[in-house]
Amino acid sequence: MMANKFNSADNRTRRSVSIFIVAGLCCFFYLLGAWQRSGFGKGDSIAVEMTKSGANCNILPNLNFETHHGGEAGIIDDFDSKVKTYKPCHPRYTDYTPCQDQARAMTFPRENMIYRERHCPPQKEKLRCLIPAPNGYVTPFPWPKSRDYVPYANAPYKSLTVEKAIQNWIQYEGNVFRFPGGGTQFPQGADKYIDQLASVIPIENGTVRTALDTGCGVASWGAYLWKRNVLAMSFAPRDSHEAQVQFALERGVPAVIGVLGTIKMPYPSRAFDMAHCSRCLIPWGANGGIYMKEVDRVLTPGGYWVLSGPPISWKTNFKAWQRPKAELQEEQRQIEETAKLLCWEKKSEKGEIAIWQKKTDTDSCRASQENSGATFCTSENPDDVWYKKMEQCITPFNNANRDESSSGNLKPFPERLYAVPPRISSGSVPGVSVESYLKDNREWRKHVSAYKNINKIIDSGRYRNIMDMNAGLGGFAAALHSPKFWVMNVVPTIAKTNSLGVIYERGLIGIYHDWCEAFSTYPRTYDLIHANGVFSLYKDK
Repeated sequence: MMANKFNSADNRTRRSVSIFIVAGLCCFFYLLGAWQRSGFGKGDSIAVEMTKSGANCNILPNLNFETHHGGEAGIIDDFDSKVKTYKPCHPRYTDYTPCQDQARAMTFPRENMIYRERHCPPQKEKLRCLIPAPNGYVTPFPWPKSRDYVPYANAPYKSLTVEKAIQNWIQYEGNVFRFPGGGTQFPQGADKYIDQLASVIPIENGTVRTALDTGCGVASWGAYLWKRNVLAMSFAPRDSHEAQVQFALERGVPAVIGVLGTIKMPYPSRAFDMAHCSRCLIPWGANGGIYMKEVDRVLTPGGYWVLSGPPISWKTNFKAWQRPKAELQEEQRQIEETAKLLCWEKKSEKGEIAIWQKKTDTDSCRASQENSGATFCTSENPDDVWYKKMEQCITPFNNANRDESSSGNLKPFPERLYAVPPRISSGSVPGVSVESYLKDNREWRKHVSAYKNINKIIDSGRYRNIMDMNAGLGGFAAALHSPKFWVMNVVPTIAKTNSLGVIYERGLIGIYHDWCEAFSTYPRTYDLIHANGVFSLYKDK
């Protein structure tokens, strides 16, 4: 009996110790998790320390920003040689965008939005320092929370909370901005607005995958299309609506700084299944409809163009818009005439929303356009757009690309991701065959698998905005595809193969760019950047 008493007491002691150990471990892992989610992981602490340190750049003394292939590409130089370091820039450059600098922009003409186009600094004005993070900068919230909330410290600009208060663009709440999903034309929310569009456009079945939002604001339209498996490329200028594109990217929505001015958009022909303007203030009917003709160039045959807001429904809204009735009437007449010339069929006009569809019958369209005296573009390459002026002409859908991308020839997404793109199957991409395309896909699956073995958090949700600096056929983005993130596929303007059209046919998005210049984005807007063959491509450039 005495032994039983001792055993019972001993068991109680062991249970107490076990409970204490388990409780201690729970507390430890809770605190560890809280620290990891606080935005002060290793990379983020470096950014914070950079900001605090001012001119002191000794946080990572062995950090080297020089390329390491002084001889042949792929041969790494001696890392023990003296390291070149860059000091932090002045804090006023925290949100510096070199090619859309406000001070430089004001020196250019204002007509046709020339001053809002890309104007990069000359060599002597380029910064040779590291852009500092703003005070209090933290890791952005993971998607989908980031769609609705952005830390105030990351983009501390409140002007839109006042200017767009009644339109539900953005609200300031404590130490965060909240995005209710509203817009100028959809103050009740983007979801209801998209439902209206979906009553006409087949958004849900995968035939509409890539979309272009011109004059996007904070990109709520693109943000809410994501859950419907539509990937939108949004753009807006860096103008009085301070930081609108920055907010979009902080939210985890694809966006770039851009404007419809005098230069062609940096996208290939027949790229987007849908284009959209929601009170974007673009004068669509002006200058002979040149902006509509540029949208026509990038719109797939069978694709849709959505215009909501002025001048649509001008008869009932001209007083509210405080614009002359005759002016609005003429504006809509010009739009309707240009749409007819482009062979766009009006599918719906309800309230302040009008929807056109680009026809796929190229023969009848060409005959109709010729009878109307239309001017056709004579350029042999409609994808040669980098710094090229917009033309007052219609991009022909000629015999060379008759069998290529149209809504009828593309597979619905996600089947489209790995189906052979029409540009490749028709032999329109020099040097790329069906066999080489399939081989490229196999190789990138292996590469991405290897990346994931090295970087264990790729699929964790920590990364949302990803960039591929030299995207090729889009194999990296396709192999990486996930609802947790998106990839900006960049095709360098000096790349041997112009493959951006192929990337769009796969249901992915991207842009042309010359890496000798700054990218059209704000600092700190990408979570992961992939560079394959970039240094070799630009060696000695």
